[in-house]
Amino acid sequence: MAIKETMARMGEINRLVWDDVDFEHRIVVLYTRKKKGGHLTPRKIPMTTRLYSLLGVRYKNRDKTKPWVFWGRHWSSKAGRFVEGPYQHRKDLMATLCQRAGVRHFGFHALRHFGASILERANVPIGSIQRILGHENRTTTEIYLHSIGEAEREAMEMFEMATQDALPEESLTQSLTQEKAKVKPIGLTP
Repeated sequence: MAIKETMARMGEINRLVWDDVDFEHRIVVLYTRKKKGGHLTPRKIPMTTRLYSLLGVRYKNRDKTKPWVFWGRHWSSKAGRFVEGPYQHRKDLMATLCQRAGVRHFGFHALRHFGASILERANVPIGSIQRILGHENRTTTEIYLHSIGEAEREAMEMFEMATQDALPEESLTQSLTQEKAKVKPIGLTP
């Protein structure tokens, strides 16, 4: 739910600590690594009411000895023991959720694309969508906007409606057929 409500990357949610959750101003600070080996870059995301509620309950019931919002206990073959820490990945979780919901499997990243498309359809400026997603380049954000293809479809539907009475289909077909009949193929006798 946190990924859906923030349009965050999996790693950003996995890294989320309580110090990055500001209930007073209703924002979450997410950190992402823009370039391989680079530093983490922060961005502030306003909390939706649902996210505010979800994190509020989680905060109330948190383990005060752990800084992470989402953490777990897992076996580390490297350490040879159980360790506690932030989630590293949650691929199996989404597969299980999709199976239970009876839908074809999709990854968490698809929620970012979904959110971006919803914002674009609501006429949110692309610059705002870009900042929410944490993209440095506008073209990256445009890739996320699946409805860009829809704009062309809608434009053609508008074209179709505007021109359907302008020229009846039968007369167009007849005139093209008549034009072809006037042209005699070379090398053939009539």
